[in-house]
Amino acid sequence: MRTASVERVTKETRIAVSVDLDGTGKTDIATGIGFLDHMLDQLGRHGLVDLTVRAEGDLHIDFHHTTEDSGYAIGEAIAKALGERKGIERFGDAVIPMDETLTRVALDLSGRPYLVWKVAFTRDKLGDFDTELFKEWYQAFAQALGANVHVETLHGENNHHKIESAFKGLARALKAAVAIDPRKADQVPSTKGALGGVAGMAAAPAARS
Repeated sequence: MRTASVERVTKETRIAVSVDLDGTGKTDIATGIGFLDHMLDQLGRHGLVDLTVRAEGDLHIDFHHTTEDSGYAIGEAIAKALGERKGIERFGDAVIPMDETLTRVALDLSGRPYLVWKVAFTRDKLGDFDTELFKEWYQAFAQALGANVHVETLHGENNHHKIESAFKGLARALKAAVAIDPRKADQVPSTKGALGGVAGMAAAPAARS
């Protein structure tokens, strides 16, 4: 069973995450931020990852710490569930349409964190949510998971559609990348025999100054 639970506690947030990579997409999300809950629900449901998230953060200041730290915690939980990453497909990609918007997401579970973010918004906020925080979530997720993540809006106008298609794309790319190929179930998918940084991957930052 590829399952894991992570609890992340800082001066600004307390976040508990549980994942099952071989689930059915069952989600139970409560971060205190409605739009973030909606996006994380997309991640679980379309990635067929059972995902539980409970977050308490300093929302009286803003949404930054809770958003970023949820990315760290979810990425860390998935990394923990993957273990040595033996047998996984490793790569995944998706091109997701949502009305006038088309988004491409590519993922490599390489053990080397890197984010390429080519998503431009025409508004500073979606409801009460600062649109700049989406990049912060993806950056934290990529770092904690140890993954190359490329997200690009190919075209689109509606800001809600842009970010929702990005999360759906991430979900489908993740679903493909974590899938097990039975022909190589005992092998790490790398010519090096190990994926960079996985064995001794540094934990996500625990606190800020």
